[in-house]
Amino acid sequence: MKMKEPDTFIPYARQSVSEEDISAVVSVLRSDWLTQGPAIVEFERSVADYCGASHAVAVNSATSALHIACLAIGLGPGDTLWTSPNTFVASANCALYCGASVDFVDIDPATGNMSIDSLTRRLEEAEKQGKLPKIVIPVHFAGQSCEMDRIAILARRYGFKVIEDASHAIGGRYQDTKIGASAFSDMTVFSFHPVKIITTGEGGMIVTNNKDLYDRLTLFRSHGITRDPAMMEGESHGPWYYQQVALGFNYRITDIQAALGRSQMNRLDEFVTRRNLLADRYDRLLKDIPLSLPLRRPEAYSACHLYVVRLMDGQDHLRVFNELRANGIGVNLHYIPVHAHPYYKGLGFKDGAFPEAERHYREAISLPMYFSLTDSEQDRVVETLGKILK
Repeated sequence: MKMKEPDTFIPYARQSVSEEDISAVVSVLRSDWLTQGPAIVEFERSVADYCGASHAVAVNSATSALHIACLAIGLGPGDTLWTSPNTFVASANCALYCGASVDFVDIDPATGNMSIDSLTRRLEEAEKQGKLPKIVIPVHFAGQSCEMDRIAILARRYGFKVIEDASHAIGGRYQDTKIGASAFSDMTVFSFHPVKIITTGEGGMIVTNNKDLYDRLTLFRSHGITRDPAMMEGESHGPWYYQQVALGFNYRITDIQAALGRSQMNRLDEFVTRRNLLADRYDRLLKDIPLSLPLRRPEAYSACHLYVVRLMDGQDHLRVFNELRANGIGVNLHYIPVHAHPYYKGLGFKDGAFPEAERHYREAISLPMYFSLTDSEQDRVVETLGKILK
């Protein structure tokens, strides 16, 4: 029986913007700089210092960040990038933007992250065929780090570079290091879309400990243009002079966005702590409902961007999803496997190629998870879900 539709809708995600955030943005609007100014440098420094990284490059989206991270490594035609099929399409599209090929590694059904066993098998096969990837992009699904120590060992053995797609994961940790320290990778990418842990409206960032990569990233972010005499050919013509020394892009973020991001960084730990408390509470409240709950590994402190449950065999995925929405619970689904999209099928990918990611898609529902979600709202989510599955 359909329940009565409530007066209030609980979204699956929502940004939290404080008066301090608003004041930070207003201060930029009243300043001499709206873009390419000091707020960007301050934001970059705050993220780098928080993560324990040497360098940070802010850009207008995580998609742009992934693109120029691949370019900085030198990905191009004839190369291959591997990533997870359980992600947003940007994690794979970045390879195609560079003229390279893309392939996928199936997931661990317990976490939704790239399966290390699958990765190991794929690498053994690829080595025999002479088709090893140039880059592997592990995706920290729902905010929980992949098993980066094991990926780093494989990277050293097989000679590929690693870019962490941590779009879900700023504020999380792996073992004793912050995600973004890039202790096991060449670069880490963050997203600041409004549904993420902190927001700049739209925006992204790459953090790295490699100065050469940092220099290339800053070049690609802004048209491939430099004013640094050390990077130019010949002598400067005067104080106005600059040169385009690479084919770059206009991927710059504004000072307005950066000011919001810098202010949001002040509450990052608060955001992540609350999300973990909500995840713990979901674990307790849902334990007697017939669902598969997400596994959070003890060595990985998740940023808890998402709380994804999976239905059991025989439960009607579409019906449960639609009934939750009809009763004011704004659930979502993460993700349609990348290889299942028509564009990627046009590249030759087939259904059944990555069965764990496909099974995840058939069963997964993302429940509301955000900083300002109240206990009473969470109770309503659980009560509604329990009645639907009864």
